Amino acid sequence: MSEHTKHGAGEQGTIDVSERGAPKDGVPQVSDRRLFMQLTVFEHPTSFDAAVTALQARLTQSRIPAVLYADVNHPQGLGLLTFSEDPNHFVSRVHDAVRDCNRAADLAPWKIRPEFAMFGRTYSTGFESDLQHWLIDRPRDTVMHEGWDWVVWYPLKRTGAFSRLDPKEQGAILREHGTIGRQYGAQDLAHDIRLACHGLDTNDNDFVIGLIGASLYPLSHVVQSMRKTKQTGEYMEHMGPFFVGRVIARIPG
Repeated sequence: MSEHTKHGAGEQGTIDVSERGAPKDGVPQVSDRRLFMQLTVFEHPTSFDAAVTALQARLTQSRIPAVLYADVNHPQGLGLLTFSEDPNHFVSRVHDAVRDCNRAADLAPWKIRPEFAMFGRTYSTGFESDLQHWLIDRPRDTVMHEGWDWVVWYPLKRTGAFSRLDPKEQGAILREHGTIGRQYGAQDLAHDIRLACHGLDTNDNDFVIGLIGASLYPLSHVVQSMRKTKQTGEYMEHMGPFFVGRVIARIPG
């Protein structure tokens, strides 16, 4: 999120929580919209296929947009990605759908794997040429894109030293990362989703990253390439755990 403080008559000023992009046709882009995204991973040891079928049917019936993933590292693991501009959506409609499936006698028990719980929000940096596309359309379209069936989701936390750097130095470090990401995207190798999760993550992470593409290897390769950057090498406190999955189903809602 772009963080701005409007200083008016009061000493403390007014906190501005709006998202801001680059001026468009000379007019500032300002928005109070953002997309929340949540990854929940389950283990269903007794009837995996039946669990997938039931959850897909329940999400479709309730018109809940979602993506279901098979967990590469767990034969009984099932990932559920949901998204909405309204955070109430997750504690009402999404939770209701999961609880309904869990109550079915032939499907119990559903075990949530809390180490893979990820929840975040889209945010702006102030340089976006199309603010709504960046905040709302792009992340939704990326996860729903047919053929981009491989995903790597992971949280990360920067060191406190990064936030104390001069803004110009921060910008240079972030541009190095951004340039690498754009190169992979331009060649249709990997497409990224970046979510802020300050105060939203159980383990106090700062961001959630989603890497999405048609093949798995380039997603691993982009992480390898990022290891060489100044941000990862000097200002990263930790990354992961990594959820690696392949799309089972997309529910448009």
